[in-house]
Amino acid sequence: MNLVIVNRQRARKINTRFLRQITNALLNELKIAKVELGITLVGAQEMARVNWQFLGHEGSTDVITFDHREERETEAENQKAIHGELYICLDDAMAQATRFRTSWQSEMVRYVVHGVLHLLGYDDREPQLKRHMKRAENRLVRWLEHRFSLAQLSRAVKLVA
Repeated sequence: MNLVIVNRQRARKINTRFLRQITNALLNELKIAKVELGITLVGAQEMARVNWQFLGHEGSTDVITFDHREERETEAENQKAIHGELYICLDDAMAQATRFRTSWQSEMVRYVVHGVLHLLGYDDREPQLKRHMKRAENRLVRWLEHRFSLAQLSRAVKLVA
């Protein structure tokens, strides 16, 4: 398993070690056997640049998923694998948290779940597929919220000498 988390935003302090624990728990719950995943936390300005450069869309967005697998796993291999990147915008997480009356930490975890589901082949472009994906997303976010105190994502890590 190779999981890299990079924090390039300044809106909030993030405990990236704790985010790694949460993400690992998600990946284990989904029984993903092979993982090559990068998560980059950015601000709205950088997200808008990425959104325009790679998708041709104006403005910021909450999460962008890049799937880097060359080909899908075959049924014979009978294992799940992901190879991709998630760009997550903390400015958008804070705005959505206000809109949906939740915490920015919960929104950020939702974006991780959403991106991982996309890497597993979930699609949200059609209404029926979107409902299916949203149910899976909600179930996993609730599971993570019960398992972890997401407020700890905003606590700085104290290094012990």
